[in-house]
Amino acid sequence: MSFSKWIRIYYKKTVESIAFYPALIAVGFLILSWGMLAFDFSDYGKQIKSGLSWLSLKDASTARTIISTVAGAIISLTVFSFSMVMIVLNQAASQMSNRVLNSMIENRFQQIILGIYIGTIVYALFLLSTIRDISSGIYVPAFSIYALILLTVIDIFLFIYFLDYVTQTVKYETVIDRVRLQTYHTMKADFKEVHQRQPEWFNLPYETIKAKKSDYFQGFNQKRLLGLTEKNKVYIQFLYAPGQFILQGMPCIKIYAEEKITDDLVHQISDCADFYTGQPIDRNAEYGFQQLSEIAVKALSPGINDPGTAVLALHALVALFHHRLYLQLPQLIQNSAAQETVYLPSADFCVLFDRCLTPIWKYGKDDDAIQATFLDLLHQLKTSDEREEFTDLIATWVLKIKQHQTTLLP
Repeated sequence: MSFSKWIRIYYKKTVESIAFYPALIAVGFLILSWGMLAFDFSDYGKQIKSGLSWLSLKDASTARTIISTVAGAIISLTVFSFSMVMIVLNQAASQMSNRVLNSMIENRFQQIILGIYIGTIVYALFLLSTIRDISSGIYVPAFSIYALILLTVIDIFLFIYFLDYVTQTVKYETVIDRVRLQTYHTMKADFKEVHQRQPEWFNLPYETIKAKKSDYFQGFNQKRLLGLTEKNKVYIQFLYAPGQFILQGMPCIKIYAEEKITDDLVHQISDCADFYTGQPIDRNAEYGFQQLSEIAVKALSPGINDPGTAVLALHALVALFHHRLYLQLPQLIQNSAAQETVYLPSADFCVLFDRCLTPIWKYGKDDDAIQATFLDLLHQLKTSDEREEFTDLIATWVLKIKQHQTTLLP
């Protein structure tokens, strides 16, 4: 793996981690504390405090007590808040699906709240280190201390709101809706109404690249790869769709060219493919479909037995299929010269439909609510399919459900 690729992959993982924004905000508060202290000890700051006696803290021990009390209180608040987040994540993993954790960990609001708490602690500790025992209170950073008190009041109100927010976050409908919206936005950005076809350059001579390790194929560095195809007059075919697990040594890429392909070019093209573990919905909408299917299956498991949640997940899942009826991920990708130089396979609508709905039907086929929901949604899909491209698929599913209902009759 090249250094640039390592930076690109781990930069994304770092930015999406739960600690990134809190660390960034803490640095911002550290800079704020330095700025407030500079203002406190500036001539203008001293002049203001001299004119307003109530702004001066003349006792260094009082200032230390205030700061120490605030720091201890916010540390307790932060520990409690982090504990709540961990409990929520554990509950989501055990009752819904381990795959939905990413969307919860990447929640920007809770990261910002935790960042403000940690930033307040950093601010207080940095402030505490500047207090000096002197005869005149004018050198005690009064402005900075009053700012700390204001931050503490803000933290308390944020904590009250955070309690309500966290309790809402763990609700099934909230998680399901978040996954649905993430998947919808990814499809809206990437999917188009296109006619899939095989390119003419499949007839050219080619070289095969094998997977260097066993891992999940997550796509490729599009800008760099398209630049390489345009510069070297080559064509690229990926043999697997994004999201598939590829064993080490399996052929995964074909390079087509009329001229001899150099080893350096093979290495550069191989380096463009991304292999790592995870299910980033923003890179692959299929992960959203799979996660909703898993939530429904988990809800129907004997240990949970919650058909209502399965129905909610099923509604969201079929709503996404409805949006995707005639849309597909373009398999042929153009470079800046409008040449179709990269072929990336994607899952067919019918294949993905069966893959996501079959497990739900398998676990919930004996439940009346699941049967009724399936039939209702299939009827609506059939009505929406004005081109009648999926008539056979829908008819097969309806027949399967009705046959099963017949077997349940006394």
